[in-house]
Amino acid sequence: MAEVQAIQQDVAQVARQLLETGHMKDGLFVIGCSTSEVAGERIGTSGSEAIAEVLFEEWKKFSKHSGAKLAFQCCEHLNRALVIEREVQETYGLPEVSAIPVAKAGGSMASYAFKHMEDPVLVETVQAIGGVDIGDTLIGMHLRRVAVPLRIEQKSIGQAHVTVARTRPPLIGGARAVYE
Repeated sequence: MAEVQAIQQDVAQVARQLLETGHMKDGLFVIGCSTSEVAGERIGTSGSEAIAEVLFEEWKKFSKHSGAKLAFQCCEHLNRALVIEREVQETYGLPEVSAIPVAKAGGSMASYAFKHMEDPVLVETVQAIGGVDIGDTLIGMHLRRVAVPLRIEQKSIGQAHVTVARTRPPLIGGARAVYE
């Protein structure tokens, strides 16, 4: 129980620090997470619904405070598809794909999100304004160009390495540009 409480505190710190950057706002926010890595095990070997529950609840709070819409990335067995609310899928005009994430094909985090969202659907890809990668799950394919790392103090959730990013429009031209 103390371990789960420590994980909850870690994710709450990451979410708070993300909010403090001022970069998180309305738009899609990708969460890639290996609950195995959070527990100190190798990715894909020891998924945990208990850990997924704690993370899901904290990211829901983050969404409420930031206005960001959550997209939970599945594992490689579902080609890193994403679990989102149907309302978000319709708003962004994203094509739905047919699969239901489960712990062994999708991952515990995505599986938990699918079971606990109001009206979940799976989409193949998004172009998010930011995201968090918990346990080196490789979320970059779902971020808009140009991704910019955000340096926050909290470097881990449980035993998992954490990387966070925001995006910005490409800078075309300017003082550094060379044309000939």
